[in-house]
Amino acid sequence: MEDHDFWQDFLNADEAPAAPFDRSYPARLPDGRVLLLPIRPLKGTRHAIASLILGQASFAVEAALADALAERLKVHAPEIVIGLPTLGLSLARAVAQRLGHARYVPLGTSRKFWYDPALSVPLSSITSPDSTKRLYLDPRLLPLLEGRRTAMIDDAISTGSSMRAGLELLDLAGRPPVVLGAAMLQTERWRGLLDQLPVEGAFRSPLLEGAPGAWRVAANQAPPA
Repeated sequence: MEDHDFWQDFLNADEAPAAPFDRSYPARLPDGRVLLLPIRPLKGTRHAIASLILGQASFAVEAALADALAERLKVHAPEIVIGLPTLGLSLARAVAQRLGHARYVPLGTSRKFWYDPALSVPLSSITSPDSTKRLYLDPRLLPLLEGRRTAMIDDAISTGSSMRAGLELLDLAGRPPVVLGAAMLQTERWRGLLDQLPVEGAFRSPLLEGAPGAWRVAANQAPPA
């Protein structure tokens, strides 16, 4: 499979490759379909992760992941969906539509002149660890969150740092969410940072260990410090 072919189609369960894994990991959706994810080694370790770049996925795959996540969020009865930038925004919009909402609330990393700098927090992620971005909530959208049950969504939850920044921002605004969601829950490294709220995902991908061409699911789901 070429790198640009990932995230474009689903496989049936009986088509999924078995361990040890070479270049791709077969992630399973609740309905049994399989999505092949490219394996990315973590530098300086014997570990690797399965990657999802939702912005590069086919429309069909993105729609299926939004369907699955919306279904998992229904039990929490969110009244509005909040999206984390950047790849979480399209997913949040799609999930909000599936929940029957008329709109959603996007957070952003671009400060508009009317924003309040006090209503912002630093932001980093596993894919941009050296980032100096800040996460903002448009103050004009605060009334939409008042007294409402909210779900905050990102494309993936890995270390939990991006979602943690979102929680800190919503705490500053006095509008904490009732549930967190993502297309992919990547490994278990986010546990501890996000344990105070229910976390839902369309699918999970484990931490892998071994070497290129022979990756297996790690016995310990968290890499050594």
